[in-house]
This record gives sequence, structure tokens and C-alpha cells, in this order.
Amino acid sequence: MIDHTGVIVSDFEKSKKFYAEALAPIGFQKLLEFPAEVTGHVDVAGFGEPPKPEFWISRGIPNVPPMHIAFRVSERVQVDAFYAAAIAAGGRDNGPPGIRAQYHPDYYGAFVLDPDGHNIEAVCHG
Repeated sequence: MIDHTGVIVSDFEKSKKFYAEALAPIGFQKLLEFPAEVTGHVDVAGFGEPPKPEFWISRGIPNVPPMHIAFRVSERVQVDAFYAAAIAAGGRDNGPPGIRAQYHPDYYGAFVLDPDGHNIEAVCHG
């Protein structure tokens, strides 16, 4: 079981705004934020469903190659809402909502590139 994960972003403020808007439809919100003075390294922000962040962004040189992070949701309508919100927040289309039968018959996902090119996905398996 993975406890938490994240990506490194080049524009911390822009990415905080992007993720706050893109992840809101799946129930995630920014729960914690710590400056470099607290972490001893870099600024970080954690997103998730209260009370615990599961996804973190860190200020720095973005991961190369960019990362792929998939958020599992329980309903397809959440995939659609994630996609719409992420595009409205400045994300770039990397695969609109739909069935991805090559993975399995009920795999319904959508893919958006964040401001640094990380491939962010929402997926419903039902």
C-alpha cells in the first residue's frame, strides 16, 4: 500500500493553484503546506481528503522524465469532472474521458498534463 507520493514542480504557486482546482472534483484539497524553512529543504504542499495528504508537490527542478500519477475514483462522473476542471485550470489534454479497454473492459480514465508535463490521471474501474 502506498502512503503518499508526489511530483516536483517548477512554478510552485502556479502548480498549487492547478492542483487545487484540478483535484477538487475528486474530493482532494490542499491540506498542508510547509516552507523550506520548516522542511529544511524545499517548499511543499500536500493534497488529499481530510485529514491526511496523499499527494505532495515540491518546489524544484521537475522530474525528468515527467511522472504519471493516477487517482482512483469511485464513479465515472468524477473522471469527467476532474478532466473538465484540470483543463479549465490550465492543464493540457493527454486523453479525454473514456473507456480504455486495452487495460480492462471497465477502465474509464482521463489524462491531463500539468504545467510541468506530468501526466495526471483520474480513473474509475467500475
